[in-house]
Order: sequence, then C-alpha cells, then structure tokens
Amino acid sequence: MTVSEWLEKNKWYVAAYFVIMGLVCNRIIIDMVADWMRDDNYSHGFLVPLVSGYFLWAYRDRILRAEVVPANWGLLVVLFGVAQLLLGSLATEYFSMRSSMVVITVGAVIYLLGWEVFTTVRLPLLYLLLMVPIPAIIYDSMTMPLKLFVAKVSVKGLVASGYPVMREGNIIILPNIVLEVADACSGLRSLMSLIALSVAFAFMTQRHFWKRWVLILSALPVAVATNILRVFVTGILAKHYGRVAAEGFFHEFAGFMVFFVAMIIMALLGAALKIGEKRNES
Repeated sequence: MTVSEWLEKNKWYVAAYFVIMGLVCNRIIIDMVADWMRDDNYSHGFLVPLVSGYFLWAYRDRILRAEVVPANWGLLVVLFGVAQLLLGSLATEYFSMRSSMVVITVGAVIYLLGWEVFTTVRLPLLYLLLMVPIPAIIYDSMTMPLKLFVAKVSVKGLVASGYPVMREGNIIILPNIVLEVADACSGLRSLMSLIALSVAFAFMTQRHFWKRWVLILSALPVAVATNILRVFVTGILAKHYGRVAAEGFFHEFAGFMVFFVAMIIMALLGAALKIGEKRNES
C-alpha cells in the first residue's frame, strides 16, 4: 500500500489526529506564537511552518508513492514525546513542551507509515524544530561569549584603523562616547533566523549532502562576522557623529542591513557551490 492509498483510506483519522493535537497543545501553540511576536530573536518562527509546508508540497509525488510499512518502534517515539510533554508541563519548561509536538508527530509517522515514509518527510517534519525558541539558559550562556568576542575584534579593528579606543568587557570606550555591545549585536539574534533560512536555502539549491552542510554551518561565522562589521562601523560613526549614530533609527536600520548583508553572503556562497557543481558535471 502506498501513502496515497493509505491517506484515502484513513483521511478522517489523520484529520482527527490534528484536531486532537490542536486541542491538547492549544495553549502551547498560542504562547509560542506570542514569543514570535514580541521577541525579534524568534520572529522567523512565522516562516518555519510555511517553509515546511513548501517542502511537503515539493516532495508530494515522492511521499505519495512511498510504501507504507508500519514500524512498532514509532510507538516508543510517541510515548517519549508524550512523556516529554507531561514532564515539560509539570516543570513549566517551554522548550520540552513545544518540541514534544514535533516528536509525537515523528513517532506517529514512523508507527503508522514506517521508516521509508519518515525518511521521505523527515526534512519538513524536523525543520519544524527551528520554530521552537531555545531555552533561555542556553541563549544567555551563548550571548555573553559572543558579545565579548564581537567587542574584542571590533576594538582591534578600530585600533588598527587609527581610532583611540578602549574596551572593558563588552563596553567600548571612545573619547566622546561609551558604547555597549548589547545582545542584539552579539550575532545570536541574526544567527537564529539565518540558520532557519540557510537550512531551507541549502535544501532548495544544493543536491550534495556535504554542500548543504557547508551552507548551513557557514551561518554561524557569517552572522558573527556581519555583527562585528556592524559594531565596527557604529564605532566609527559614533566617533564622528556622537550618540545619534548608535541609537534610534540608525541602530535599527543597521540591524536590518546586517541581516541583509548576511543573506547576500549566504546567497553568494550557495551560488559558488552550484558553480563548482556545474563544472564538475561538465
């Protein structure tokens, strides 16, 4: 039996599954969407389900032709996801509760449809994990080292350019102004969105496994490098134009431009990988 035939036979059960999941996880989903709305670090969450849906649509022929061979191991994954949901609810640990929705769905696919079907749909399913905000303790532990690194490299660049500057931790001291490398300038904020976009871009444009991972892993150095550039340029402008160059509209615009530049770099890297692929084929 193929997935197409199985869906025709069990479409009402599939609909019931999503209705039940929606009712059980209603509060979890609403709270997660609220985080996307109020926290710029996770605003990309709105795009993740859409990209996942695109992958399902793009792979629809392969998915519908896949053979259904139910695997009992999937039930263990479902039970693990349910335990994750219950324990997360008891401990009010949002990451566990939110990610459990994906875990339970993965287990249900394996249990009802089998490993072949899961292998075919694993990208759109696992991609949904990128919509889940990471635990605050992990975010905070990553932010400070990145802020210190960005501040250190930016100051070295300013010194090399002839500007009198000192640094104390993530504080940059210029003769006429003191700048703080805040969380938004650490690179972690743009990294969250850049990883989500780079995964989608990699699977849309690259056919080889290693090239996809080159593109995905490059998101980290690209995010950090562009934020170093942001702090470096802000330091130069603040030296000449004062606090107006480091606050308000310019600061927000600089954040937008940093992400735009990062996307251009990722696009150029993806194009370079494709060029090499074409040359090898020719």
